[in-house]
Amino acid sequence: MSDGARSYLSKVLDIMEKNALLRHQVDWAEVRRQAFSQAEAAQKPSDTYDAIRFALRTVGHGHSAFYDPKQVQNIKEAPPFSSFQGPEGRFLGDHVGYVSLPAVQGSDATYVRYVREGREAVAKAHRRPGACGWVVDLRHNHGGNSWPMLAVAGPILGDGEVGMFVDADGRTYPWTIHNGSPRENGKPYNWGDSTPVTNSHAPVAVLTDGGTASAGEAVAVAFRGRPRTRSFGESTFGVPTGNNDHRLPDGAVLHLTEDKDADRTGRSYDGPIPPDYEIPTMGLRMGAADQVLEAAKNWLLRQAACR
Repeated sequence: MSDGARSYLSKVLDIMEKNALLRHQVDWAEVRRQAFSQAEAAQKPSDTYDAIRFALRTVGHGHSAFYDPKQVQNIKEAPPFSSFQGPEGRFLGDHVGYVSLPAVQGSDATYVRYVREGREAVAKAHRRPGACGWVVDLRHNHGGNSWPMLAVAGPILGDGEVGMFVDADGRTYPWTIHNGSPRENGKPYNWGDSTPVTNSHAPVAVLTDGGTASAGEAVAVAFRGRPRTRSFGESTFGVPTGNNDHRLPDGAVLHLTEDKDADRTGRSYDGPIPPDYEIPTMGLRMGAADQVLEAAKNWLLRQAACR
């Protein structure tokens, strides 16, 4: 192995050992031995990529990834709205509002559009005299960036602490809502405040399924422990964890799982999150009634705010 390749691989393994969520559960001497053995003939950084991906399979919690420079460039050059699906809002009748939050990942322009359309969707679903309760649909939300999603859901969540990241040493990094807009560890985003809803304490029904993953699960966690809130559908995918990007000298990116999601009560999650009301959805025919949505609406209509 050349000195350059050895230095590169050692740097990446150092980042993993210092930051990975599983860092206290890993035999790092063995991980390094196997990684350097796999890359023993490496002459340049790119020759170590397979060894890095091998190490990630051991320490990455199933949610980490390694992107080589070409993959990073392809992501940057992707058309910003090529597969954009914005949030949807509608009034279900009986004064129940409905908002779907699909996955979102992309450029700053993508996030600005998502937040704008999402806030318009909430306003549409909150038409006068205002929603007595809300359905927040996270089904098929496979993740991406949770902060634009929370910027849309913020007025429904209500102001205050709604969750947190927890690292391997127990340090916490809170998620808060202020004037309907999210803050990460006290840091605001640049999307501005959101128009408040009439009653930020209204009951909420959250819909999840096996396609609710990653950032989608973070939004589900933000609703856990909220008063007058229940979840319906199926267990989530099972990666409710936070990742950080580490940019490497050759342009590659290590996308590393470093935190668990935790709700406002302090309960942390690192696997599938079961709903309060399990309603299987497999095998439903096209055009069949949405039993999960119906169960959620029926629960809302039994709450004092909607009776």
